[in-house]
Amino acid sequence: MDIDNAKIKEAVECTKILRLPKNNLLTFGTTNIYYYLVTEPVYADTKQTSSETVVREGRVIAEKPKIVTPYYLNNIEGFSVNARRYFDQLIKAYGHSIPGLLYSYRNEPKEMNIVSDNLLAVVAKLNDEINKKGDPLTAIIKGMDEMWDIALIKFILEMTQRSVGGNIRQLDARGLLSMDDKGIPADARAKIEELFGLVTRGEADPRVLKEELDRWNIFSEYEDRFLNLFRK
Repeated sequence: MDIDNAKIKEAVECTKILRLPKNNLLTFGTTNIYYYLVTEPVYADTKQTSSETVVREGRVIAEKPKIVTPYYLNNIEGFSVNARRYFDQLIKAYGHSIPGLLYSYRNEPKEMNIVSDNLLAVVAKLNDEINKKGDPLTAIIKGMDEMWDIALIKFILEMTQRSVGGNIRQLDARGLLSMDDKGIPADARAKIEELFGLVTRGEADPRVLKEELDRWNIFSEYEDRFLNLFRK
């Protein structure tokens, strides 16, 4: 293990989710989670409790989870060669069309403050403020100052693991996990119809629709309809 991997491992082990949001990730909409990420400053003496605490605030936006298959994932850009080999293994083991959920997140940092108080006292005050507001989608995360984003990633992973079971049950109850004879999930068909509507109204780039059709390898099925979008 090199020094970078050792540091990442240390950052993961130091991460503590001190307050999880009361609500899970939404199945049929966007989830907006506000977070406070608290750390002791990097310059603090590790032998004693620091009298200062770094508080980072921001939002994690979780998009509606998307039903995908190994074949679909293999056609998304940005994955490494090793990742694509893994997708190939999944396809061989389970077939092209085994459904899974793809979660998309973005982080919107807000501000960072250094508070003149120890970490436990700061966390207690934050908990009191959240309780008064009654916000069910606020989190408090403790991390390592110089690698605070690792703590945020671990939090996102924990939220995903906590939510995935319920998300799958709700999707299945609506029949969205069912596959047609081409191995396309009902949810994917619904997404394509949504994109056609957005492009028609000028609210989405046609290239996004074309990419989605190509990832499912069904552009030929929709080709005439797609080209009609450009005919006046």
